[in-house]
Amino acid sequence: MSLPPGKGRLPPERIGGQAAPWAGKASGTTGAGLSSVVRGIIVVKSDKPDNEGTSLSNRVVFEINAEWVHLQYAERARFKDVYGFSGSQGFVNLEAIRYVPKGCPSRTLLIYMHPSSTLQLLPMPRAMAQHGLHVLCAGSRYARNDSALIMENVVLDLGAYIRHARQVWSYEKIVLVGWSGGGSLSLFYQSQAESPTITHTPAGDPCNLVEAGLSPADAVIFQAAHVSRAELLADWIDPSVLDEDRPEQRDPSLDLYHPDNLPPYSDAFLTAFRAAQLGRVRRRTAWVKDLLASLRTQGGLEMERGFVTHRTLAEPRFLDAHIDPNDRPIGTCYLGVPETVNSGPIGLARFSTLRAWLSQWSIDDTQAHGEGCAASITVPLLAIEHSADDAVPQPHTRRVFDAAASSDKTLHVIHGATHYFSGQPMHLGQAVTLYLDWLDSRGLR
Repeated sequence: MSLPPGKGRLPPERIGGQAAPWAGKASGTTGAGLSSVVRGIIVVKSDKPDNEGTSLSNRVVFEINAEWVHLQYAERARFKDVYGFSGSQGFVNLEAIRYVPKGCPSRTLLIYMHPSSTLQLLPMPRAMAQHGLHVLCAGSRYARNDSALIMENVVLDLGAYIRHARQVWSYEKIVLVGWSGGGSLSLFYQSQAESPTITHTPAGDPCNLVEAGLSPADAVIFQAAHVSRAELLADWIDPSVLDEDRPEQRDPSLDLYHPDNLPPYSDAFLTAFRAAQLGRVRRRTAWVKDLLASLRTQGGLEMERGFVTHRTLAEPRFLDAHIDPNDRPIGTCYLGVPETVNSGPIGLARFSTLRAWLSQWSIDDTQAHGEGCAASITVPLLAIEHSADDAVPQPHTRRVFDAAASSDKTLHVIHGATHYFSGQPMHLGQAVTLYLDWLDSRGLR
């Protein structure tokens, strides 16, 4: 439920009639650029520098109200996987922030959702609300803690938000916006909403998406997003680790940070490195499956186990500009210095349960793979690549675009944009214009 008007609201964003920082300077290439069209597929190619083109200066900029939203729905589970009140009492509790432009009703809601992050601090959701869109930044039951995250459960959480949006708030159109890890989630949800097939998690636990009554969205925007959490881990995990319990024991020939292994990397090195990365993920997965089977065989009340996977950020792309070249910075990434993050507390899959590993991190078991899910969606798709993205591998956006079954799909590259638009108001403005033009041209506003 959401709180009544005037109750529990956060202070509105006070921008009054002032222009947004990008107004009059930013651009998009929709309308101004060159387009090639093949069977309803549009690939936008810019014929202007990124600081020219369609302007936002003539658009109205709104004050926005930020409204806290709480949803609750019943769920039966054999054991709790969310700490505290939010996972107790036989209910799933979800929290979100809805941005509503003051004095600007809308029949359309943009939903930003990430499996484990909350996205209301990103500049894009606020910017869209400032330009007249209603925006929901939705948190899953696993917000800010993905150690026990089950992707199939997150699909149910997203379904609860969409059901509430249509039935309680009376929105007629829903647009899913998948940013970063939210990209594969949005595709996973939409594929199961359009053609549901899943009745169990990869661990074999019941999770019936076929009978969940998922309501399909009317369009999907895939921006600065990767193919899947599992593929990202397979590309980033450190293959030099010889003993999972003693991460200091490493093979120096596979240690990306060993002084003897300097970029640019040879094809032979990369082939061996990638194979060793996949091998480590699969060994970890085999151990997970064996332990889970053992717990089930022995009976009793122990059903789950948590564990640590050390050294999970050894991505050659972050150190070698010759691999999938684009405009990304080298020697750093969105999390900081790669070698530091590799053994730090915020690395991918650092803390996990057995079931969570299979659902989100095992490349052979996850059901939330972007390309596979994209092949099942038919609604309009806007895929946006950031050419200086310091998180998402350069090929991922194109791969999802190519895989999508949608007859109406558009691919756009924002040149020079980093993962979060940090310190990039002009690039943010381009994205806003691109969204608005794309939505308007499809009657989605």
